[in-house]
Parts: sequence; structure tokens; C-alpha cells
Amino acid sequence: MNSRSAGTLAVGRVKFFGQHRGEVNSSAFSPDGQRLLTASEDGYVYGWETQSGRLLWRLGGHAGPIKFCRFSPDGHLFATTSGDCTIRLWDVAEAKCLHVLKGHQRSVETVSFSPDSKQLASGGWDKRVVLWEVQATGSWDSAIFIWDLRTGTPVISHQELEGHSGNISCLCYSASGLLASGSWDKTIHIWKPSTRNLLVQLKGHVTWVKSIAFSPDGSQLASAGYSHMVKVWDCNTGKCIETLKGVLDVAHACAFTPDGKLLVSGAADQARRQLRCTIKSPRASQI
Repeated sequence: MNSRSAGTLAVGRVKFFGQHRGEVNSSAFSPDGQRLLTASEDGYVYGWETQSGRLLWRLGGHAGPIKFCRFSPDGHLFATTSGDCTIRLWDVAEAKCLHVLKGHQRSVETVSFSPDSKQLASGGWDKRVVLWEVQATGSWDSAIFIWDLRTGTPVISHQELEGHSGNISCLCYSASGLLASGSWDKTIHIWKPSTRNLLVQLKGHVTWVKSIAFSPDGSQLASAGYSHMVKVWDCNTGKCIETLKGVLDVAHACAFTPDGKLLVSGAADQARRQLRCTIKSPRASQI
């Protein structure tokens, strides 16, 4: 595929999951694809059977709107973040809350599980990235903390990953366990959580970073800023190896396919109010 080619994603059968009482802020499929999570502004997280569309649960507990939701890679847990400054860790099988993680000072906007499901990263409006023993978390206070989720409370001497000067908007683990954080400061940091070292800083976006995704082998990172372009970076050198410009409005998300050969970016066309998808082949990949 030519790296400059673009296509429109074909839409087949459409299912509607319409029992929310507020705006839907986030959604996530379970690793096996059998369940779908939706996080709503009404303060509840909804669990659905993907094929039938049947509502399995409607879970409350947060004291504010739920901003983000994500399953752990092993499928046993899922996490929700909220405007109430907390993260809740849930058991999938029993649909119950196991831990309430407190530490952020403002709304928590994003979380990401490590590949082994033992760490969680959270980020939010306090510019803080918090690392939890079972997972890592990020926030808007520009710092990162280490927490022990086995006890449900933070360790006595938590540690911060400092470096960002703006709110943290997105987090992503690589398959090898590296952690990338995107920020309103227009930069991306790649960390080694085990040593809390900043390995590389990626600079080049002219707007805040909205979405990031590692390639399956961890050698490249794709990032979507609040603009019309997606960048692809070499994680070892920190250099931007490709700037992809498609027929998009603001690029809201980016993701690699499992084989790493394709990069998908999606955006909402403000003029037509339609979701469009541009499919690119990163320069380093051969098809």
C-alpha cells in the first residue's frame, strides 16, 4: 500500500446501545471481544454483550461523570476514571468494585494497563501521571506516581515521573512494558517505569497530543495531535519518521493493526458530522 493512499472505512451492520442517561465519553472491548464497556457522563459504566446488545450491568459508585474505561489485557479487570478525581478497579466476573484509587487532585481522564495486567497508569487534569502496582495512571498535574493496588492504597513513599508541563491527555504501554505519555504541552515522553527514567522526549506537534499508540514490536509510536495530521516516531532515536496527512478534520485517535503493517486514524468531520477513517502504511513497514 502506498503510504500516501487513503480510504474510507465501509460500515456494515450497526448496533445501538442506547440506555445511557448522559453522553458516552469512552468505550472499550474486552480482549475476547465478547463484552463492551461504555463510560457515561451520567456517572455509570455500562457492560454489554457485544453480539446481542444485551445490557449485562450498570455500575455506579463514582461521584462524578465517568471519563474513561479500559479492560486489562488478561480480561479479568477493568478500570474507570472520573471527574471525582478517582479511579475504580472492577472485577469482570462479579461486576463489583475491588479498589478505589485516590491520589489525583483533579479529573482523571485516561488509564492504561501494562501488558501483564499488573500495572496501571492514570493521567488527568492535575498534570500528574500515577503508576499503580497493578496498573499505571496519568493526570493533569504533570507528575507520575507509583501505587500498590494489592492493598488498595498508595504506598507510603509514592514516586512521581516528572517532566511534562501540561495536562496529561493519553497514556499507552508498549508490549515490552515501556510507558508513553502525551500532554497538552505538545510533547510525548517515553518512560521506563521500573527505573522511572525518561528515555526519550518526542517534540514536533504544534497542538496538544490527543492519542498515542505503540506499534506491536514497540519500535514505532504513532501520535495524533489536535490537528489534521498523525505523526510516526522512531522510539529509539526520538525522530519523527513520517507525518501523515489525510482527508480528516481533527484526528481523534490512532492505532496500529496487530501485524503492525497498517496505521488507522479516525476523525469526526465537523462539516458532515461523520466518522471517517484513514488507513496508512508507515514508511518503515512493507506490505
